[in-house]
Amino acid sequence: MSILVKQAFTLVKEESNILHFQSELDHMEVKIMILEEDIIRVLFVTDGTLQVKKTWSVAPGMDDIPAEGRSRLDTSGFALPVYTCESVGEEYTVKTKKLKLTIKRDAFKLNWFYRQGEEWIPLASDRKTQAYHYELGTNGPAHYLKRNHEEQYFGLGEKSGHVDKHGKRYRMQTIDAMGYDAEFTDPLYKHIPFYITRNQKTGLSFGIFYDNLANSIFEMGSELDNYHGYYRYYEAEKGDLDYYIIAGPRVKDVTRKFAWMTGKTILPPKWSLGYSGSTMSYTDAPNAQEQLSRFLQHCKEHDILCDSFQLSSGYTSIEDKRYVFHWNDSKFPNPQKMAQDFHEQGVKLCANIKPCLLHNHPLFDKLKQKEMFIKNQGTGQPEIAQFWDETGAYLDFTKRETYDWWKQQVKEKLMEYGIDATWNDNNEFEIWSQSASCDGFGETIDFDVIRAVQPLLMMKASYEAQKEFNPDTRPYLISRSGCVGMHRYVQTWTGDNRTSWKTIKFNNKMGIGLSLSGIYNFGHDVGGFSGPAPEPELFVRWVQNGIVHPRFTIHSWNDDETVNEPWMYPGVLPEIRELIKFRNKIIPYLYTSLYEAHASHLPIIRPTFWDFEHDDQTFEENDDFMLGDSLLVASVVEKNQRERPVYLPKHAEGWYDLHTGEWYEGGQHVTIPAPLSYVPLLAKAGSIIPVNQAEVTFETKEKDERAFLLFPQKGSGVSSYQCYEDDGISNQFEDVFAFLTVETEVSKDQISITVHKEGTYDLPFKEVSFIVPEQEHRKLTVNGLAYDNGTFFKLQD
Repeated sequence: MSILVKQAFTLVKEESNILHFQSELDHMEVKIMILEEDIIRVLFVTDGTLQVKKTWSVAPGMDDIPAEGRSRLDTSGFALPVYTCESVGEEYTVKTKKLKLTIKRDAFKLNWFYRQGEEWIPLASDRKTQAYHYELGTNGPAHYLKRNHEEQYFGLGEKSGHVDKHGKRYRMQTIDAMGYDAEFTDPLYKHIPFYITRNQKTGLSFGIFYDNLANSIFEMGSELDNYHGYYRYYEAEKGDLDYYIIAGPRVKDVTRKFAWMTGKTILPPKWSLGYSGSTMSYTDAPNAQEQLSRFLQHCKEHDILCDSFQLSSGYTSIEDKRYVFHWNDSKFPNPQKMAQDFHEQGVKLCANIKPCLLHNHPLFDKLKQKEMFIKNQGTGQPEIAQFWDETGAYLDFTKRETYDWWKQQVKEKLMEYGIDATWNDNNEFEIWSQSASCDGFGETIDFDVIRAVQPLLMMKASYEAQKEFNPDTRPYLISRSGCVGMHRYVQTWTGDNRTSWKTIKFNNKMGIGLSLSGIYNFGHDVGGFSGPAPEPELFVRWVQNGIVHPRFTIHSWNDDETVNEPWMYPGVLPEIRELIKFRNKIIPYLYTSLYEAHASHLPIIRPTFWDFEHDDQTFEENDDFMLGDSLLVASVVEKNQRERPVYLPKHAEGWYDLHTGEWYEGGQHVTIPAPLSYVPLLAKAGSIIPVNQAEVTFETKEKDERAFLLFPQKGSGVSSYQCYEDDGISNQFEDVFAFLTVETEVSKDQISITVHKEGTYDLPFKEVSFIVPEQEHRKLTVNGLAYDNGTFFKLQD
């Protein structure tokens, strides 16, 4: 039976910032929740029942929530501001200081406005015809919004194609899309039902988040129906219609509020920012432990800095299949010794784990008896699904016994062996039966309704296991799949990409979509995971792009049985070596950016329009992005290019080429050098960039000497920067840390620098240096004393 929401609605109750509207036929209630001055939520309740009573995504300003979820009706953590609600004629009007919502009694049509000065500017409108509907017994809810040609759509998490999604159609469904085309393939690995609308005419932006874990469709303007005008819509297969409107006014404001609303980005250990080695080839080999030992030898021989290695699932094999938590002792005769060898070389180990047990897994029958798998409702038996080259059953993480069993296995089979971190992989939960069900923590629920929460609970269980095993150490986890809220636990990547030039180009756009959707700590498989080996030039360009992402991993399972390794091409090995050393150099900047993601909900990778919305040119599709607040990355994404055209956003003080020191005026297109030896980077004038200036090798990579690269304004001006410092690994980072604050005051003849330390952390270095471009001839002072460019300055205790 189809229900179009077209009856009249009446306000029947108002309490605790929740307005309760009831339809005239009494089968539908709508709750309007005024959560913040710029965040209002709309929740539809059909026949008095919510299909999903909990949320796992909404955690305003929180580090974590219980595994069982948070009550969907819980408004704690929100400000619950003062508002007004008036009824005039056939319309209700709800106002905060920033948002106005009008509600038409007939068919419940909503119109949204944002306050600018004394004027209310239109922000969003439901479609005039049939804005909401349910298909009871078949499909879930749908929400139709009015669309216009001035709108741009950003977000939806990890999606292919351009940054602006207007005119496209996407499925929100988690699948294993190995070898995907980064320009066209859809769906992919993650479930992020959130996007931002920006009106180019008004300049206003808002976000809309649908808190629903079922598969869904986002129609962004490829569809046209003469009866309804221009529209866009969200349609879920099952579940509740529960959405949040988050007003900007700018794109950056929307993203930060959404990131805050869904919880804090985890701050992982500092070593997670180093190069992480990985390939499936080593652990698939019969002599896997020898291969891994050889990797360490090659790192030392070729002087390749490496901080971690990701142990692919071949360590769990029986013949050619994978069996999670099973160690293949013929490939790995002494895994504890292997872990010790890696640790002695200063390299951490991250082990791959998968949430599906093949039907002949040694533990399958035991877990089946304890009903720890997702079930088939008809038979009561485990729901059998395709997994890799076999069939098996997925673990049900909504069953407490399964959840706790997983944690125990992580501790016993990995942590006690010396493994440092978990790599939660192949966790898309590809079950296509309509009869699958989950325990629901004691309240049985259809799997389809909460599909996307399973990978979230898998990674949370792994996270808790690591915390419990090493309570004083910060957890580090990786996950391929996930839903909104995953950033509270893991670093992620854009899955099993395919080797091609355009993959770099469109992976970068995909990353911007993740950033604008509140997921900040990510990277891409450098070199391409599947397909042929990258040619030398492509490999170098991929490494250049990889070193300016939070996650930097060279990973592959090449179709031609080659292996992507830093030393795979001797002809470009010197370039690869120096690029990885440059990565090590900028880790202080990356680490501070990661701290700001945790503490202030700021993305690390940003579109060029993030801080330059005043410059319409930055909204043109481009291949550039910002790294933190200061660095413009101009990755080379085309073959045989040794120069890079780039648009410099309108910044009054201009831009510096980080490598040549040349200054450029903002608001223009320029062409800069793009050799194979470095990634083209430009620094905003006025920027202060912390770096590790120590000369390091694989064996001395722990050395840390702090320097600050200064890019002063051409005229006069002031700048400041706070560099976050801590021990990089303990859980005391909220209490035992330091800020190194550097301030510059620039005049025509002089650059005055002040530096001071705040906080209780005892810095491992006692001196810092300051470096300005060679072309800079103004007099330098530090804390009032004359200073020579690039020399050390002793910090005061």
